[in-house]
Amino acid sequence: MNYTSTRSKQVKIPSAQAIKTGISSEGGLFVPETLPAFSSSDISDMLSMNYNQMAFKVLRPLLSDFTDAELEACVNNAYAVEKFGDEPIKTIKINDNDFALELWHGPTCAFKDMALQILPHFIVTALKKTNEQRTAVILVATSGDTGKAALEGFADVDGAQITVFYPADGVSTMQKLQMITQEGENVAVCGIKGNFDDCQNGVKAIFTDESIKDELNTKNKFFSSANSINWGRLAPQIVYYFAAYCDLLKNGEIVNGEKINIAVPTGNFGNILAAYYAKKMGLPVNKLICASNMNNVLTDFINTGVYDKNRTFYTTASPSMDILISSNLERLLFDVLDQDSEKLICLMDDLKENGKYTIGENLQNTLSDIFYGAYASEQQTLDTIKKIFNNYNYLCDTHTAVAFNVLENYRESTKDTTKTIVASTANPYKFSEAVLQALGVDEKYDDEFKMLDKLFEKSKLEIPQSLIELKSKKIRFDKVCEKAQMNDEALRMV
Repeated sequence: MNYTSTRSKQVKIPSAQAIKTGISSEGGLFVPETLPAFSSSDISDMLSMNYNQMAFKVLRPLLSDFTDAELEACVNNAYAVEKFGDEPIKTIKINDNDFALELWHGPTCAFKDMALQILPHFIVTALKKTNEQRTAVILVATSGDTGKAALEGFADVDGAQITVFYPADGVSTMQKLQMITQEGENVAVCGIKGNFDDCQNGVKAIFTDESIKDELNTKNKFFSSANSINWGRLAPQIVYYFAAYCDLLKNGEIVNGEKINIAVPTGNFGNILAAYYAKKMGLPVNKLICASNMNNVLTDFINTGVYDKNRTFYTTASPSMDILISSNLERLLFDVLDQDSEKLICLMDDLKENGKYTIGENLQNTLSDIFYGAYASEQQTLDTIKKIFNNYNYLCDTHTAVAFNVLENYRESTKDTTKTIVASTANPYKFSEAVLQALGVDEKYDDEFKMLDKLFEKSKLEIPQSLIELKSKKIRFDKVCEKAQMNDEALRMV
């Protein structure tokens, strides 16, 4: 399996090189030249597999230059029992038609663990396979959960360092605490006076700055990525949609071949893109439901064919979705444009120069056949948390609530009763303040950990030990800089 770039079909490299590099030199994203296909018989075979075995089966054709032993080691080290428990995911029945795919049972209590526990193993293996002698500096922009998950995954990994930039006032208190107290000799964290898009744009600029790359090379180091622009981060996310489908099969909720819907709260379009790839690889999917918060640029794009980031940016109770430039949309466009990189470049140039692009009616119709897009307001998000808790005794976080709300809108507008998997992306304790507000708790707390206790009192949901332990951890990284200083900070921290 070779990989090409969304912005240059001349690129043709193996997966190890794509994972090591993260992003192509001309700024494109790596994608497989073709996707493997899994039949209903293959899915039947998966029913007898545990998660690790299923991950090996799905990833095997995508990482064909990895040996079986290398891939098995990556999978088994990533999804170890001490990190995730008996099974990394849980598929919870909410009602007759809706199922929560809980992806937050890893060490940082967010779905990013599903990819960022395995990515370090991919990168270390790739470094060896490509005879790389330099140290990989993993450069990350985060809207909250990616930063901590990447830090946790790469902490004290030989041959790698990691630097994370986050919007100083654009993450939850718990997300910030998780990052700035991170332990490890090879980690660095810096806040940015700006929003996630500023962080992401700054990181992309660093990646393509030749002078910075040259200076880094003098230190015998090079940049790579742990954001979902790195294929090694995106590919593992495909696995859990197959796993959830198998859960429904094993529980008698569906029969093999029966189509399901998948609802995903998304900002950078990576998690729902993984669902799209799963569909293309043979997973029986009827509709992909793209759920946004008030930063609803994806909603408008799906419904109109116009992507326009020239709009008000909202800081919301679902901060991991506070994004106006959805990087992974580039991969989707490349695919539906039949891998025409020249057309793709024109769209990306329009976005860079004008902050918007238009794909045309035919292409928009193609996307709307696959995707349904809608968004939830702040009040709708809070109301949904309360409604699901009261009706089904299930507590969800603010991001997952966005997806449940949009799913409800979808059902009302389409009358579609297809059984639906909702990607549950974070433990509700990571967003205690908003969840408590949703449940009608009016008291104000000046201590994050008192909020954890209050939420436990209300919900009886077990508090993750990793969050409790933050109370006694030392703050290591309190630096905040202007977005124009990101280049200097990136070099200073390596």
